[in-house]
Amino acid sequence: MKELLRSTDPTIIAYASALLAGEGIEVFELDVHMSILDGSLGILPRRLMVRDADHFMANAVLRDLDIPTGLP
Repeated sequence: MKELLRSTDPTIIAYASALLAGEGIEVFELDVHMSILDGSLGILPRRLMVRDADHFMANAVLRDLDIPTGLP
């Protein structure tokens, strides 16, 4: 699995997940329950992961819709 998106904004994560699901790309969200550690402040980013084979297409979908990935 490869990391596709990293963000502290849950709306971007949900939007990207819905778009990718519409394209038939399965995503897995990591660090969902980390808010317990940061006191629900939302300072720890969540990550979207995709299969290695889907990474290129998923990255193209996000790039075409100007969704920032938060990755270097």
